[in-house]
Amino acid sequence: MEDNGEVKILKRSCDEAPSDVPPCKYPSSMPSTMKTQPSLYQTSFPFYRLPSEVGFFSLDEKRGFHADGRRLRYYRPPEGGKKDGESLGWDLMEGFEDHYVRRNEDEKEGLLHLLTWIKENKGLIKGSGHGESKRPVDRDFVTWRGHLTKMLCTPFETQEGWILAVTLFRGTLYISERETEAAYKKRKGRTVEQEKLMYSGYKFESFLCAYTPYSDPCPSEVVNTNEAFCSVLLGRLATHSLLLSGEVDCTDASAANPSPPSSYVELKTSAQIKNPHQQRSFNRYKLLKWWCQSFILGIPLIVAGFRNQQGKIESLQNYRTADIPHLVRGDSQSWDPAVCMNFCNAFLSHIKKVATKDDPRVVYVFSYEPGSDITFTIESNPSDPVLPDWYVQALSH
Repeated sequence: MEDNGEVKILKRSCDEAPSDVPPCKYPSSMPSTMKTQPSLYQTSFPFYRLPSEVGFFSLDEKRGFHADGRRLRYYRPPEGGKKDGESLGWDLMEGFEDHYVRRNEDEKEGLLHLLTWIKENKGLIKGSGHGESKRPVDRDFVTWRGHLTKMLCTPFETQEGWILAVTLFRGTLYISERETEAAYKKRKGRTVEQEKLMYSGYKFESFLCAYTPYSDPCPSEVVNTNEAFCSVLLGRLATHSLLLSGEVDCTDASAANPSPPSSYVELKTSAQIKNPHQQRSFNRYKLLKWWCQSFILGIPLIVAGFRNQQGKIESLQNYRTADIPHLVRGDSQSWDPAVCMNFCNAFLSHIKKVATKDDPRVVYVFSYEPGSDITFTIESNPSDPVLPDWYVQALSH
């Protein structure tokens, strides 16, 4: 293929290949689409090994990478109880105007920080044998937790589509994300109220997190969404070995199991639930995403803050990740964790069947829109590659 930086779309079948691209080398039996209906994945829960942490890194106030835990925060819940009906009163709108530094969402990082960690820790994850086990990254897939979450939610997703870009390089499949046109328009069209809602989730963390196990939270601090602590973990779903990374809100120094990820805590906010309809909606949509996010990373505890219409926290509620499926069981209109995991397993197998050309200049682009099958195209020498040149060079030796 010509190395001229142009994007060429290779059709899904050899018969359709345009004359200006090389002869199709992909098997004609390559599956062109994948169905997402939940009924197709209603079988027993697949094998999933609890992820084990192999490393971590921090991102500072300017989004700079640091190979340490400087941005890890500690869970510090309020001491003592409160009387029934008494509001915590935490104001999640405070500081929005003058104590808020937003990350530049127009800068698309892709797998940048995870690849940086891999480059600096090649000895921890390289294969030591022959054949497949000689891979520089001895995993089938490398991706962010958020991308796996999108996969898990897909059979029950009715609102938002996604685009995932995949490259096979030296035996490992790298999965990144591209912004859909709908997501771009939604992001650019956010109202002030929607911006405040986004801010409130970060602000909530400042009421419950401290930078040492024994200090108190500092809710008056600047909320800077550039900052993050990310865990890097090894996991396995059925036959698929994974290297995944995700942002961690905080760790509980008093957890029964102090080893990460068992000590990690996920913090979430939601509107107060005032009637059965709101409860059903919360169970079907919020709990689905909360469970997928935490289960896939091995985080056992979710602490939710419920806010009133004025943006103040009324109450806190703890959810054990393992218990969440029991809360939706019996609701025929709700979601099924086995379906989520079986679909993810099947989709990873689908990627393996499709993405067979081991070449960092080839990108397989998988697309999903609610109500439709998953489709894909193949790009040669795209302007938006999954793997940057520096990474390819670093792992080619």
